Amino acid sequence: MTGHDVRARLLEGLVIPAHPLALTAARTLDERRQRALTRYYVAAGAGGIAVGVHTTQFGIHDPTVGLLEPVLALAAETVADAAGPADATVVRVAGVVGGTAQAVREAEVARRLGYDVALVSLAAVPDEEPEALVAHMAAVGSVLPVMGFYLQPAVGGRELPYRFWRLLLELESLAAIKVAPFDRGRTREVARAVADAGRRDVALYTGNDDHIVGDLLAAFPGGPGRPALRMAGGLLGQWAMWTREAVHLHGRCRRVVRGEDGPDPELTELGAHLTETNAAIFDAARGFRGCLPGIHEVLRRQGLLEGRWCLDPAEDLSPGQLEDIDRVLDAYPHLADDEFVREHRDAWLR
Repeated sequence: MTGHDVRARLLEGLVIPAHPLALTAARTLDERRQRALTRYYVAAGAGGIAVGVHTTQFGIHDPTVGLLEPVLALAAETVADAAGPADATVVRVAGVVGGTAQAVREAEVARRLGYDVALVSLAAVPDEEPEALVAHMAAVGSVLPVMGFYLQPAVGGRELPYRFWRLLLELESLAAIKVAPFDRGRTREVARAVADAGRRDVALYTGNDDHIVGDLLAAFPGGPGRPALRMAGGLLGQWAMWTREAVHLHGRCRRVVRGEDGPDPELTELGAHLTETNAAIFDAARGFRGCLPGIHEVLRRQGLLEGRWCLDPAEDLSPGQLEDIDRVLDAYPHLADDEFVREHRDAWLR
């Protein structure tokens, strides 16, 4: 996919699940279930996948673990096989981490494997000034179009001031920004930087799993004489599960903001249900310690994963989290796509 095509697809507005890591009980890669997850996302109608991101577990970037390239390759190959003629429209996002040398190497691997965009984590450069951070992004952008990433501090991110975003928006290779600080003020600050830069070719994507519907419906000031800015879509760990329903929800939100449908009061209610459900699955009350096992637990119940194992043996659900998950699944079954998964799961697991 050319850089122009990538931008066009991202601006259309996509559901992009953050791809989990399927492991066996021995904590080795479960290739069969890893492929099944990718097939599920494509079949559910996702417009992209993001691999090597927080939901995939940042531990795969450790060279001693040796999983980054195999996991990236599996997803890219499976998308090509599962999507068929639609393969060229599925945007492949590769998470890259580390200092500049490592991030550039990872972007080069991703490009070789057919990825379209690099989502750049700045967690490994916590003390650099905005100019140095933008130079880091530019180095990665010389390999692949880049997606800026405001990751919440609770899971390894850092505070990124307005000045950083305003400087970043001068970078030609910037194609999108994933806004995931889990903070309304910081989210609006990124939107303000985009408006001030006048960059209507940079797509805004919500990563705020705690405010998905609100972000998709929000109108951010676009600047004097310019229309409001909107979040085009989402790149979300929450969308790693119940993806079919996520596609339907995103479509409803997009039709409302485009004026194709009138106001939909039910969306506000669904947004509240989704936020409460996300809080339980992501373990928000306990500092997100059980976030990844929570996602795995839902996928395990659907039969897509065998267990909720993570690379770190100590990473599991927090005390009381399982009861929280039980409660929200019972309360909000309409958020799930269990029937869709049951119908196709065996084919995805072939």
